[in-house]
Amino acid sequence: FRYAVDAATWRKLQYIIKVGNLAVHTGKAITRNDAVLSLAILFEFVQWIDYCYGSAYQERKFNEKLIPEANGNLEAAKLIEEKEQEIARLLSELRQKSAELTAHKEEHKAERAFTPEDLSEFATRKKYIDVDLKMLGWRFSQIDRKDCVEEELPVVGMPRTVGSGEGFVDYVLWGKDGMPLALIEAKRTFKDARQGTHQAQLYANCLEQMTGRRPIIFNTNGYDYFIWDDQTGPQRRVSSVFSRDDLQRLVNRRASRKQLSGVAIDDRITDRYYQKQAVRAVCANLEGGHMRSLLVMATGTGKTRTVVSLTDVLSRGGYVTNTLFLADRTALVGQAKDVFKKLLPEMSLCNLLSNK
Repeated sequence: FRYAVDAATWRKLQYIIKVGNLAVHTGKAITRNDAVLSLAILFEFVQWIDYCYGSAYQERKFNEKLIPEANGNLEAAKLIEEKEQEIARLLSELRQKSAELTAHKEEHKAERAFTPEDLSEFATRKKYIDVDLKMLGWRFSQIDRKDCVEEELPVVGMPRTVGSGEGFVDYVLWGKDGMPLALIEAKRTFKDARQGTHQAQLYANCLEQMTGRRPIIFNTNGYDYFIWDDQTGPQRRVSSVFSRDDLQRLVNRRASRKQLSGVAIDDRITDRYYQKQAVRAVCANLEGGHMRSLLVMATGTGKTRTVVSLTDVLSRGGYVTNTLFLADRTALVGQAKDVFKKLLPEMSLCNLLSNK
């Protein structure tokens, strides 16, 4: 389904899912504006279906004024039942015509125009990002500056070459101690989220001067998120902004991290010189700002032991909290768990294939 739907429309559908999850799983109230935006996105999705498969397609625009007022639960229940029956009938027809519609889809896409609505920077901040923050338990406040999110925070100390020396940070995420944990720089929807990286770094400089702590940097366009702790590593893509506890853990890790070259390799785990070379090479790669490493090792050279040793060093060095071990066969996962259990008995382990 994801790859059949227009990419821009698919990304917008995530907002409906997030708003629904926010209402169902947290019990928080959904505003009328949230509901209307969800309806507008759903309208665009149905419009896209008509664009691809409809026999009499015409381009339409969402009109909020056409939303009817509620006339009572009884009438609503009756209307829902009628709509469900109609939907069931249409689904039956859709299954029958699936092959035919698929064939028409490419023809229609070549002949017709479909322009997804672009959302303004304001809508990006106030809708998509806000939902993600609320889902993670963040509280909004323009007063407290403690354990909350503050919007449009004024800062001073920006370079004079880029303006008056003043600026406004889209979001500042404050910790329990009243110190900044992170900032979020939001860019125009569908633009590359990383376009605001330099601007965000300047804001981080200002916040560090104001508070004495350098915040973690997030860049987003409302859909894509990139995190950057420029004190510890390169920018990388993430699925969302982080919770307060996760951000606090990252900030605390700055002080607890050790120089990996000074963390001893346990000879009980790996005692072969090439295994130790592999562990040291990966550690040096990480300290050099690289997020990925590839080790090529032949059968029987102790690949699993090398990974166990690397996990041990990175854990004691303060670089990792959790480690995910993957294998291309189910049996190998169980074998690896046994090796980890034997060599790192104090570590909490879970086989995700058997413990669900």
